[in-house]
Parts: sequence; structure tokens; C-alpha cells
Amino acid sequence: MRLVFECVECGGHYLPPESMAYPDGPASPVWCSRCQSAKHAADVQEDPLLARVALAAARAALARRVTDGEPTARGDVRPSRPPLSRRARSGPGGVRSRLG
Repeated sequence: MRLVFECVECGGHYLPPESMAYPDGPASPVWCSRCQSAKHAADVQEDPLLARVALAAARAALARRVTDGEPTARGDVRPSRPPLSRRARSGPGGVRSRLG
């Protein structure tokens, strides 16, 4: 499972690589890749305390998802009772009984 972060600047959710490193440098737990590149171009550094809080929150959310268990998809769910309409019962079986 991967850590999901929320960008402090734009509010978008993003999934950085599991290694927390992009090809051009480390991934930020505070900013998405677009905001991070804009902040680096403006020569703004991220707050280390905010980065630690973001990592801790993402790890806590991941642990909560693992312990609670993600909802599983229901398998093949068939109706528990037969259909009520006559049209549904007038299939090939009903025709054969009238012919022979």
C-alpha cells in the first residue's frame, strides 16, 4: 500500500513514488510535484516540521486502512426469491410445457 498525501498549497491529493524520490530530486510530503517545482523555482524551502507531520499523518492513515481492512467487493449476488412478474416466468420452460 502506498502513502497518500494532500498538497498544502493547492489541496490536491497525490501519490509520490514509494521511494519518496523523483528522477530530479526528493519528493515532498508537503507539496505535489507541480507545486514543488513552482516552490523550488521561487526558491522557497519546505518547513521540516510540516513535512514530518505530513509523513506521520500519511503513515497513520495507511495503518488505519490496513487494520480496518478495505471494503471487499461482493461476489456474485443472486436474488433470494423468484421474480414476481409473469413476463419473467414466461421463458422457454413455459413454452415447452404447453407444446407437449
